[in-house]
Amino acid sequence: MSAPRLLRTIRFDATDEFVFEQAAGPDEWAVSGAFAFAHLSADDIKGKTRQAFANGFLSLQSFGRATFTCVAEISDEELAEAKVSLASHFVECYGAPDSASAMPAAEEEIAFVHDLVAEVPVNTIFAVHRSFDDDGEFREQFRRIEQRIAGGPIYAKAWETDNGT
Repeated sequence: MSAPRLLRTIRFDATDEFVFEQAAGPDEWAVSGAFAFAHLSADDIKGKTRQAFANGFLSLQSFGRATFTCVAEISDEELAEAKVSLASHFVECYGAPDSASAMPAAEEEIAFVHDLVAEVPVNTIFAVHRSFDDDGEFREQFRRIEQRIAGGPIYAKAWETDNGT
């Protein structure tokens, strides 16, 4: 049985530093973070908030945003730490009464990403796109960029990752 998987932030260049209010550092665990926009309407989303809404994953260390993430294996200890970190974020930034009360929401957010990437190869890159539909509800779509098949033509190396192993 393979280790659980989650998303880690990656950077191809310094663009995130300019487009997000707070950019995530490279190699931070991440979730979708769509919950941060649940209280906003299309008219409320402008400037750097718009960029975070449209294309940003939320890191679980700095709570900055990243345009790209990649699938990585996560240890049970790191997974527990990620849940605690997100629950604490819900207390500090979203008014949850305490970490114990926030833990189910944190676990649900992390479980969503875990399920999204559970069967996806490690190092597969993910991008997200969010938009509002005709009813004013926002929709979230994920795009996968997979590594080339071994033995197939490789024209250029697209990325290199170090998953710490």
